[in-house]
Amino acid sequence: MESSTACPDRPVFLFLQGPHGPFFNALGRMLRAAGAKVLRVGFNAGDQAFWSDRPSYIPYLGEPDNWSSAFTNILTHHGVTDIVLYGDTRPIHAHAIRIARTRGITVHVFEEGYLRPWWVTYERTGSNGNSRLMDLDVAQMQAALAQSEAQTPPPPSHWGDMRQHIFYGALYHWFVLFMNWRYRNFQPHRELPVSKEFRLYFKRLALMPIHRLQRRWATTRVRLGGFPYHLVLLQLGHDSSVQSHSDYACMSEFLAQIIAGFANGAPAHHHLVIKEHPLENHREPLRQMVRRMATEHNIADRIHYVPGGKLAKLLDEARSATTVNSTAGQQVLWRGIPLRIFGRSVYDKPQFVSRQSIEDFFAQPHAPDSKAYRAYRQFLLETSQVPGGFYSRRGRRQLLRRAVDMMLRSQDPYQSVLDGNEAATPQLQLVK
Repeated sequence: MESSTACPDRPVFLFLQGPHGPFFNALGRMLRAAGAKVLRVGFNAGDQAFWSDRPSYIPYLGEPDNWSSAFTNILTHHGVTDIVLYGDTRPIHAHAIRIARTRGITVHVFEEGYLRPWWVTYERTGSNGNSRLMDLDVAQMQAALAQSEAQTPPPPSHWGDMRQHIFYGALYHWFVLFMNWRYRNFQPHRELPVSKEFRLYFKRLALMPIHRLQRRWATTRVRLGGFPYHLVLLQLGHDSSVQSHSDYACMSEFLAQIIAGFANGAPAHHHLVIKEHPLENHREPLRQMVRRMATEHNIADRIHYVPGGKLAKLLDEARSATTVNSTAGQQVLWRGIPLRIFGRSVYDKPQFVSRQSIEDFFAQPHAPDSKAYRAYRQFLLETSQVPGGFYSRRGRRQLLRRAVDMMLRSQDPYQSVLDGNEAATPQLQLVK
């Protein structure tokens, strides 16, 4: 562990848990190159395996109930000025953020991109339902962009680095499952035991070729079916966006409401296409649940289940889309397709998200204000959306070119643009 006391003008970054894989390690190296002191707290063998600088590594071996006091001691001992974390709702991060804010410490939150797949989200107030975007209206964004001449790049239709994402998830859980003897007090933030998490990740990785064939067949049937259809965008039931920013405990609760609403509201010749999340590992038997619910409502011949895959081909001809609060809703709005959501989301603005009842929405959905959405999207691209990705080597290189400069700025990325300063994230045309 590095010794305490840094120079007064030298920032001290303390990293907590990050995305699976080497991104946080690479980010820490670049911050050191910029002159900052960098430390990392690790909570399990997976955290330790992906952090190469051993002198700066601080293992937390205590009980979860003692984390707040231990974190406070680390802040004081090392003179920490900034903390860096991935996602803000897991308990160790939520406790850390509350303590850091009472001490005037800057919080850097990374999350999956609000404009996926080729962007990552960087914020300082929190992410998703805790984002500053929740309190900004479109008029404020339009005013801030009034002098901007930046052009919005087209949305990529590629997911990006899904295979690497699944691989690093499986590898991380392998370390936690087989090498975690030192961290006996570690408790994962998700309800499943680590052994089952590992098996699910490994199974998903092994079955990718089969799943690819299944979704091609299901997508082809929908596209060649000749019927009007509405799209349901599923999420991971255990994801923080669902657990912390909606009233649902799992996807089956959401599906029950959607299927009942479709049965009661949609024209009799319309169909419902339910698209599984690309990382779905089937903790719940969703396909079987959909089949049962459809049978109960006598619409089994109008329900289609697509196991993951890319969204663009299904969106092209969809009449509407529903989701809890998936970031995929942004792709829906970009195309001007009516959208109804059922959770708290950064894009839940009255100009472009329907407020209709679910039955009325399926009967005659209201279209979004595309002009308002384009202003919103441009605001995101000039503030919190950073080109690149966490998992592939190419994505990390692209992300690191901008992330460190954003972290070293004195202003929050949103405030920088609201105050009329230069864009927080320089625009560029992505190479695909």
